[in-house]
Amino acid sequence: MSKPTDLQHDLERSLPAIASISTSFSQSPGFSPYCYFSLEKRKAISDVRRTFCLFVTFDLLFISLLWIIELNTKDGIQKNLENEIIEYNFKTSFFDIFVLAFFRFFVLLLAYAIVKLRHWWVIAVTTLVSSAFLIVKVILSELLTKGAFGYLLPIVSFVIAWLETWFLDFKVLTQEAEEERWYLAAQAAASRGPLLYPGALSEGQFYSPPESFAGSDNESDEEGAGRKALTAQEKEYVRQGKDAMEVVDQILAQEENWKFEKNNDFGDVVYTFEIPFHGKTFILKAFLQCSAETVYQEVILQPEKMILWNRTVAACQILQRVEDNTIVSYDVAAGAAGGVVSPRDFVNVRRIERRRDRYISSGMSTTHSLKPPLSKYVRGENGPGGFIVLKCPSNPRVCTFIWILNTDLKGRLPRYLIHQSLAATMFEFAFHLRQRVSELSGKP
Repeated sequence: MSKPTDLQHDLERSLPAIASISTSFSQSPGFSPYCYFSLEKRKAISDVRRTFCLFVTFDLLFISLLWIIELNTKDGIQKNLENEIIEYNFKTSFFDIFVLAFFRFFVLLLAYAIVKLRHWWVIAVTTLVSSAFLIVKVILSELLTKGAFGYLLPIVSFVIAWLETWFLDFKVLTQEAEEERWYLAAQAAASRGPLLYPGALSEGQFYSPPESFAGSDNESDEEGAGRKALTAQEKEYVRQGKDAMEVVDQILAQEENWKFEKNNDFGDVVYTFEIPFHGKTFILKAFLQCSAETVYQEVILQPEKMILWNRTVAACQILQRVEDNTIVSYDVAAGAAGGVVSPRDFVNVRRIERRRDRYISSGMSTTHSLKPPLSKYVRGENGPGGFIVLKCPSNPRVCTFIWILNTDLKGRLPRYLIHQSLAATMFEFAFHLRQRVSELSGKP
């Protein structure tokens, strides 16, 4: 059986194929910040807050279950209920520990599920009250003489109260604050118009005439003489591609919020960035000694030829050219680790734009009638991502390459292992890309 380090090494070799075939988004119908952060959506309870509320409910139910088990010993439930409630004695009764759990349940759900507070002071009060009460009860009571439950109930109640505090402070409030920052950035970007380079429209696109300005606000899917009307499914592909482009622009606009992860001897840098509803995204930024047009041709315009210089890509096929800027592709990544990592396949819709200062390919995982899921492959999904090639205004023979990657390989691969391998994966892809452009330019 392979060691964990061997599996990680094989993943690092195989993931470039998996990742390079995707310039894309998740299988949901697009991720647009303006859609996801609508007023209705922001009023709803977040997923992480819902999980917190479930944990608070579990607190009450678990303490209740332990108390019922304790009541069901010796004299029976009815007799013990009378002793612990009607004839309540602070030193011998467990009833007050149940009441304490109900107090946490009621106050926390009122504050964080109904009122939707975004501050820690309420849980600080409940945890302080719970801790103080339990410490005093253990010191003054005679519970420790009542067997296992005399130890179990106070300890469980104490630990759960502090776990609730940790979860709210380090998970709920931090993640919601990050989503709030994303929303404010999206609102600011929307209010100032086009992102990054205002007024920079496309100059004629992928397989489109030079006078085509894809990406402009008044672009019509059916305009222009000789263009066929798009079907409802084709319009959906176009919409998905445009939604993908919006989010890639949003990520680029927030470069100051990217978190540094690793760099290498070539000067390549990998960053991470948390995207609401999609999780951790990896971003590669590399400086290349070649023209932007060369990278544009090799990585963006000709994905089918990537198998010539990236051996971990088993296949790439264009399923449909929807219109000048939009295609649907089918990609297969080879297996690795002696079969531990089985081959993955992806169906992606891609939108390609050529702007005055850059080339962009972005998209999202989608479905297509020609390629339903196959039993011999695990169908993967790609989160927000894309390829961007930035031109250098002062030197046309160099460029900056950016790769935004968020992928879910599905199957049973540990997510932490994939995340550990992704930085090495992106560095390896940049290495192969440098080799490819060096071959094309005739350099040794």
